[in-house]
Amino acid sequence: MSAGIKIHQTQLFINNEFVNSVNKKTIPVLNPATEEVLCDIQAAEKEDVDLAVAAARKAFKLGSPWRTMDASKRGQLIAKFASLLQRDFEYLASLESLDNGKPRSEAVVDVSMTIDLYQYYAGWCDKICGKTIPVDGNFFTYTRHEPIGVCGGIIPWNYPLLMMAWKVGPAIACGNTCVLKPSELTPLSALYCAQLFKEAGFPPGVLNIVPGYGDTAGSAITHHMDIDKVAFTGSTETGRKVMTAAAQSNLKRVSLELGGKSPLIVFADCDIDFATKVAQGAIMTNDGQNCVAGSRTFVQDTIYDEFVKRTKELANSRIVGDPFDSATQNGPLISKGQFEKVLNFMKKGQEEGAKLIAGGDRIGTKGFYVQPTVFADVTDNMSIATDEIFGPVQSIIKFSDPEEVIERANKSKYGLAAGVLTNDINKAFKISQSLQAGSVWINCYDIVSSQTPFGGYKQSGQGREVGEYALQLYTEIKTVTVQIPGKNS
Repeated sequence: MSAGIKIHQTQLFINNEFVNSVNKKTIPVLNPATEEVLCDIQAAEKEDVDLAVAAARKAFKLGSPWRTMDASKRGQLIAKFASLLQRDFEYLASLESLDNGKPRSEAVVDVSMTIDLYQYYAGWCDKICGKTIPVDGNFFTYTRHEPIGVCGGIIPWNYPLLMMAWKVGPAIACGNTCVLKPSELTPLSALYCAQLFKEAGFPPGVLNIVPGYGDTAGSAITHHMDIDKVAFTGSTETGRKVMTAAAQSNLKRVSLELGGKSPLIVFADCDIDFATKVAQGAIMTNDGQNCVAGSRTFVQDTIYDEFVKRTKELANSRIVGDPFDSATQNGPLISKGQFEKVLNFMKKGQEEGAKLIAGGDRIGTKGFYVQPTVFADVTDNMSIATDEIFGPVQSIIKFSDPEEVIERANKSKYGLAAGVLTNDINKAFKISQSLQAGSVWINCYDIVSSQTPFGGYKQSGQGREVGEYALQLYTEIKTVTVQIPGKNS
């Protein structure tokens, strides 16, 4: 079924035109399910980023069509773009699945959420308001929320369409212009969206897309003296490099959504069938390549053995295969590097004394497939309990006391998300208030919507994306004070 998917765009998108890179270098894009080359895309480097930034700066110039456009008209353009995404829904879902390897059923959800997000921000454009402030004295004071300028976005490969929307949606809603670097592993849906962006009628330079490697195109964005803000989603290690580059260049604004090692706490009073399904979905969704994956499953001791037994059955029955097969629940991992990393963690788990109860190996000899894997008897200091694996590896950890599990759950350098499963709502509220995480889900997991802020505590990042809170990342606040003529003037 995947063989008939046509790839439309493989060039850079700068100033509303598809162009080759200055140095004519290319990057092969692989199908993770077959390891075959889908196409070669143009590889952006510093010279290309410079051209993209110049186009974005020109589009942001005072008096330009974009800067003089009514806010309501800006919203109409975003809504038009969303309607084009809806028109090409089926193609986008197939392209995303082909390029990323995720089951097409999950890609359908991603496309739907992407459309919702652009529609949401289309409605915000003419509602970004300042305040009047009753200051002392004979003065009239008000604030304006103004666009920052040229915004650089660097996005990962696990949710290409959605991560693009998280960066571009609020940025353009606030009136900024963008230079976006999609991952070199999954650039195809972003480049197709560029075609739709132009079709929607956005002025040249508002959105520029420069796929390339992190140490070339990504570094050029983070170090660029004419980029005013950079938003990055990826690993904590790379997030540090982004902050360093911003500090060493022009002190550009930075927002970061980084790694996670999220706890899911299962109490004995919950329904065990429900709990095992939620817990497995929390780690296996998107093949475990999810920053909020519930990769530390804390289970209360009185139900621990039964929970482990049922989890093993679920994992062994999970269907891994062709992303375009409707029965498939897990597809391949994204790349050979990620594949080898996950297999290494599976080996480490056994070496460090965890009990392997399901999976633990690769599947087949072609494609980056691994078995859904479950470890029991995991302790807090094991590598599989401390490090972000980014694969379908569930670690089940026993606990007894609620106070004890809070301390253990929080004992991590990460703080992106957490979950609580219990029928005691008072307990749920108490635990959720004690967990150091940007998102806490009670009796559910990984429920993310266009309206709700998303981000992390500690080394999981800074700033909040999505919802109204994200607008704060893309505006400067200006205070204007006017003296009112009178006897005290």
